[in-house]
Amino acid sequence: MNSEIPFSISLGAVTFLLVAIWGAPFVEILRRLKIGKQIREGLSDLHQYKTGTPTMGGILIVIPVLGITLGLNLAGLIREGLTGQSILIPLLVLVGYGLLGAYDDWEGLLRSKNSDKSKIGLGISPRAKLMAQVVLGLIVAVIMSRAKVQFSNAILIPLFTDAIAVPPIIWILIAAFLLVATSNAINFTDGLDGLSGIITASAFAAYGFIAALQGQVFLVQFCFIMVGACFGFLWYNAHPAQLFMGDIGSLALGASLATIALMTGQWLLLPLIAVIPVAEALSVIIQVSYFKWSGGQRIFRRAPLHHHFEMVGWSETQIVQRFWLVGILAAMTGVAFALL
Repeated sequence: MNSEIPFSISLGAVTFLLVAIWGAPFVEILRRLKIGKQIREGLSDLHQYKTGTPTMGGILIVIPVLGITLGLNLAGLIREGLTGQSILIPLLVLVGYGLLGAYDDWEGLLRSKNSDKSKIGLGISPRAKLMAQVVLGLIVAVIMSRAKVQFSNAILIPLFTDAIAVPPIIWILIAAFLLVATSNAINFTDGLDGLSGIITASAFAAYGFIAALQGQVFLVQFCFIMVGACFGFLWYNAHPAQLFMGDIGSLALGASLATIALMTGQWLLLPLIAVIPVAEALSVIIQVSYFKWSGGQRIFRRAPLHHHFEMVGWSETQIVQRFWLVGILAAMTGVAFALL
């Protein structure tokens, strides 16, 4: 572990530099192609000035992570059999959910030209999107369960030294739920400049340290490459953002984070380490459920949660910084629990 952490952090630094250098021409290309975000009508009073900002910036994360991770593990993929090939699972998730997000982003761009203002910024239907996430989640969960990667069909619980076996069918259902839930949670978090990137980077760093404790070299490297890519993206996404992540980034990041949690066996700690995305998702569920139950009343001024605090009077920068403080403390606490 002592030698792996510095090397992996160095990989993250290299990834950050590559993404930051590549980012400037990438943003210019998106601008020339007029691939700009259209703000939903309900948020126009808060974010209308962001209309036209280039979107689908998740490409800036997905492609470098995919290329660097494959290049770094090429020898392991060929020579080390199942152990080396286990890195293909988070890469499969990254690409699969990234493609789904890209399709959703593209549909949103096409619908932005629609004369119906209520459809501006909306991609594929929520039901179709959810169904695609569920199908992808079940496919990945079955692959992980049958491939017998470390901690598949198992869970690690703080204060217990040994992994506890979970019946495969139950584990598959839990794994698929985590993939769908986390990808949506990060998607809900992606609403303010810099918020989803910094929160996700903190969570990946936490799981990078957890994977290092377990000696899972491939996962340690992947996590810190992801951290570096998120930081590189944040170079252009910091307020005021020059680039938005889009669903191609948020869905891919969320599902990949859930995959790492499952592969380390520490998926019980995921709601803690990713406490901000969990709170964002719960705020939406609570708001919608209470709205229907009460016949039109609301608990939050606006959901997801970060929009509620905007309505209260917090600035965008204050929300991002305060949420990140909570997120990084939660990530540190999650690592501490993993050490028990």
